[in-house]
Amino acid sequence: MSDYKKTIGIEVHVELKTKEKLFSPSLNLYGNLANSNCNIIDLGYPGVLPVLNYEAVALAIRAATVLNCKIRKKQHFDRKNYFYPDNPKNFQITEERTPIGYDGYVEIDDDGEKKKIEILEMHIEEDTCKSIHSKERTLLDFNRAGVPLVEIVTKPCIHTSREATLYLEKLRELLLYANVSDCKIEEGSMRCDANISISKNDELGTKVEVKNIGSITNVGLAIDYEAKRQEELLSQGETLREETRRYDAKADKTILMRVKETGNDYRYFPEPDIPYVILTDEEIKKVQSEIPVLAHVRRKRYLDSGISLLNANKLIANKELSDYLEKVDTNLKTASNLLLGDISAYLNKKNMSIFDSKLTYDKFKDLVLKLDDGVISNKNFKDIVSDIMERDIDIDSLLKEKGIENVVDNDVVLKLINKVLTDNPKVVTDYLEGNERSLKFLMGQVMKESRGSVNPKLANDLLIKTLDERK
Repeated sequence: MSDYKKTIGIEVHVELKTKEKLFSPSLNLYGNLANSNCNIIDLGYPGVLPVLNYEAVALAIRAATVLNCKIRKKQHFDRKNYFYPDNPKNFQITEERTPIGYDGYVEIDDDGEKKKIEILEMHIEEDTCKSIHSKERTLLDFNRAGVPLVEIVTKPCIHTSREATLYLEKLRELLLYANVSDCKIEEGSMRCDANISISKNDELGTKVEVKNIGSITNVGLAIDYEAKRQEELLSQGETLREETRRYDAKADKTILMRVKETGNDYRYFPEPDIPYVILTDEEIKKVQSEIPVLAHVRRKRYLDSGISLLNANKLIANKELSDYLEKVDTNLKTASNLLLGDISAYLNKKNMSIFDSKLTYDKFKDLVLKLDDGVISNKNFKDIVSDIMERDIDIDSLLKEKGIENVVDNDVVLKLINKVLTDNPKVVTDYLEGNERSLKFLMGQVMKESRGSVNPKLANDLLIKTLDERK
């Protein structure tokens, strides 16, 4: 056990899901041809004027709300002045002095122990363009220049790598379900920096910043490595210095980028070309009323409906399936089993979205009802899942076309059961003497005798009842 206490603060940049950029009408899209989504504002031409995209402000209000932040009603933007190739104007427009959100928190659950990770502030700012480095040169893609971000800064209140990863997982879940951002770390729409220091007392040690860590898992690994590196240096009698480092996932270590010999002087001053942003209570309430159902509310509803915790978490992890399920008023347990089973397998195989399939909400609801009523079996569904997902055809027509008809008449099923029991007296005796595996054999014989045409649940219930009557 180390004598040193870790103290960690995390800064997260999250791209907002707006149609256009923060201060220009260029489209906010990922993956397009380099420099195809930019104009003279994004390129920093002299004399051009920015116009604030209110959609970004609305999404920032959403973010502040789900992060339990206070919302500042009067804000202004500031110029952050610095010279770097990815910054075409030689300044970045941000909210340095009047962040839209402040004094918030995210609550994490660490094996039953709840803790609030305090958020110092959350401000809106524009992104820089993307630098693409090679051995010979650096290329710039201005598609990202001017994309709206929120930067979310925690207080130095995190003390373990696990707390840090739990915080980031919860943060991602909140922003994803609030429809603020797609939070795709692999595409750069959620980027994480960690400030790490160690100390033997409650005073903060020398802070080292690890920038642009590529995944939530790697944030935890980077924190543990960096804390160990600092401890080894101190044990050798060396003095730590403020540095900016990056995490190399392949080598599992942090690598020096630059030493912070002096403080940064960004010469902040209010942006003269953008009027103050004044938010009214009515505007804030309107935005808040449009926040979608969040993950923790959905998870509780899933658990209350009988869905297992494992399946509830699988649904939450797949927002697309969760969104689809929100539109369906039916037996959630059966519906979740279908979505997470054969339907997910089909979608993964075809690499497609459920919203691009032919599985309409009405068709899915009818499918769930027919499964619950025994009109079709799980085996029947496996046989027709491709037709359901690919064709504009209702379930009744499809069953008629395929000749699928499950027997749900108790008298007919009992007649089949009694024949099977008469033909297999030894297996019946084994079951009555406590051999539970005999039931599986008898059930298989019932299905074989019926050529799979009886409802399995009905047959199983009647078989157990008939056997118990013979005890």
